[in-house]
Amino acid sequence: MSNFILDNALVLTMDDQFTMISGGAVAVRAGQIAAVGSSAVVVEQFPLWTRYDLQGRVLMPGLVNCHTHLPMSLFRGLADDKELMDWLNNYIFPAEAATLNEDFVRTGTTLSLWEMLRGGTTTVVDMYMFEKVVAQECARVGMRGVFGQAMIDFPTPEYATWQESLDGTREFIKSWSGHPLIIGAVGPHAPYTVSPEHLQECHRLAEELDCPLVIHLSETRGEVELIRERHGRTPVDHLNHLGVLSKRLLAAHVVWPEEIEIGQLATHGVGVGHCPQSNAKLACGIAPVVKMLQAGIHVGLGTDGCASNNDLDLWQEMQTANLLQKLSCNSATVMTARDTLHMATLGGARAAHLEHLVGSLEVGKRADMIVVRCDSPHQIPLFDPISQLCYTTKSSDVTQVYIEGQLVMSDGNVPAIDEAELRLAVAAEAERVQAILRRK
Repeated sequence: MSNFILDNALVLTMDDQFTMISGGAVAVRAGQIAAVGSSAVVVEQFPLWTRYDLQGRVLMPGLVNCHTHLPMSLFRGLADDKELMDWLNNYIFPAEAATLNEDFVRTGTTLSLWEMLRGGTTTVVDMYMFEKVVAQECARVGMRGVFGQAMIDFPTPEYATWQESLDGTREFIKSWSGHPLIIGAVGPHAPYTVSPEHLQECHRLAEELDCPLVIHLSETRGEVELIRERHGRTPVDHLNHLGVLSKRLLAAHVVWPEEIEIGQLATHGVGVGHCPQSNAKLACGIAPVVKMLQAGIHVGLGTDGCASNNDLDLWQEMQTANLLQKLSCNSATVMTARDTLHMATLGGARAAHLEHLVGSLEVGKRADMIVVRCDSPHQIPLFDPISQLCYTTKSSDVTQVYIEGQLVMSDGNVPAIDEAELRLAVAAEAERVQAILRRK
């Protein structure tokens, strides 16, 4: 499928003008968008190219998941209904220490990719241990993303010392340089688990390798107070003081920034990955997304990992993000369906600093696209496609997914993933987790 046309679609470009073309088409040449417009105009440009009739379905950019931990799908439901620090320190960190290895990470990543591709996600920003395995599996299946090698001050199942972690991260990022889908990143876990000196080392490494930097930031009130006690500043201001804020940084959560910190994030061009369902489930709070958007911050949507959400469904995140902002601001108009859909596409691409590649259907960008049906029982009648996509669409309504011009999912089938084999691997890992936890 090197050169082809997706024809007879309701093309939702998600460009800055929110261009929508009824009876539209998109032409793809070698993984890149070659033309966007009415079917008649596009077909006239490329009359000999193979055409695929989308029968009036929506053709739009793939969704961008700005924050997750792909292997943690194997911890789904393991420790629900806990406070964040209790959840981390008494359940997740011990479970990771006892179970993590390359096979676990590979199986969990594949499970997450299966779920995400069936739901229309085409770009992911991930942070975890054994990230080289995560990247390998994403490259094999065909997922695009930014992959942050997790770095933390205490020993992990992957690295015993900080220096080993630093060296391993450098090697990981260099090994993927120039890959069409995979971008390596530096991933310090959080200001409360990484010392000021090590945060600065991470920033220098990202500058040296000209790569992204990803971090959890200002997720809970407890974190804010802890960083204030330790360093005399709140978390965002702490990173600002250390010189870590920059246009290469993507900060996850950012639930409790102060007014001055919102200004700092905007001034330095930091992207934010907003995770409304995870933040709600762990009772972290409701991030001031409207204020951040008004300040000019690029905010995208993230699911967080399956241990704290418990799924990777960005359509649900859209609905939750929208409704929580209306509720917290006491205004039904403060966030529109258009605002929310933007966060899941071009806004997310900008937050992840990937807008030159993805996020909208525009000539020259990569052909990362999804086809969405709008005739399911929960979608009819159809008055406003944008409203319908934000408020009623489900993952099961996505019928095809293209990444880099390749068809990676069609009618629920992901050809690169052997479903039966994956189910057996997931069951084996789940039994191993249960057996280890029973012995503790």
